[in-house]
Amino acid sequence: MTGPVLIMNTSSWEYQDNMSDHTDRILGKIHELEQELEAEFAKKRAGFRYGMERGRILFDQEVVRRHLELRKALVPYLLSARFWVVVTAPVIYSLIVVFVVLDLWVSLYQAICFRVYGIPQVRRRDYLVFDRKSLAYLNAMEKLNCAYCSYANGVIAYVREVAARTEQYWCPIKQARRVIGRHARYTEFTEYGDAEHYRERLHTLREELQEETGSENTPDT
Repeated sequence: MTGPVLIMNTSSWEYQDNMSDHTDRILGKIHELEQELEAEFAKKRAGFRYGMERGRILFDQEVVRRHLELRKALVPYLLSARFWVVVTAPVIYSLIVVFVVLDLWVSLYQAICFRVYGIPQVRRRDYLVFDRKSLAYLNAMEKLNCAYCSYANGVIAYVREVAARTEQYWCPIKQARRVIGRHARYTEFTEYGDAEHYRERLHTLREELQEETGSENTPDT
């Protein structure tokens, strides 16, 4: 016995093209909404009265004074910590070893391999941001905790973008199942099972990736 034969006629391809156009329109609306949301966030930030000067975050003097009033002193803060929070703290901070190794290894990976593939390297400094230290209402321990969280989440975001660019270059195909927390580049990948357009789309996505920084052409592998 032979299995069922799927016949794709011209109307099927036209349907896929129409679906692609509709998807592009939806993505365009999402982009517009993201910009609108960012504008609203900017308005909200303006209400907290701070600005940027040569990379430094500066609050109004009155705001700084109020922040200092609201800061919890370090010793009372430590003494108020629950017992199990103190006990588990070393477990949390032990992960710094993993994050540092991951950070260094991925940086080495893209420094070597991305040059060969012609993929623009991810700027690490765009993902590692440590500006919570400017908040006067945080004590020293809270600032340390914030710095740790900033580094851990920054490394994850940085590695995620390196992995996303790698996937765009080598295997830009959507999964058959729904992917939770997919990266931003995923929406541009080819549909699962679309053999007709895969090679063409792969070439296009590679070119788009290389053109992000005007990378020179590199040998195909």
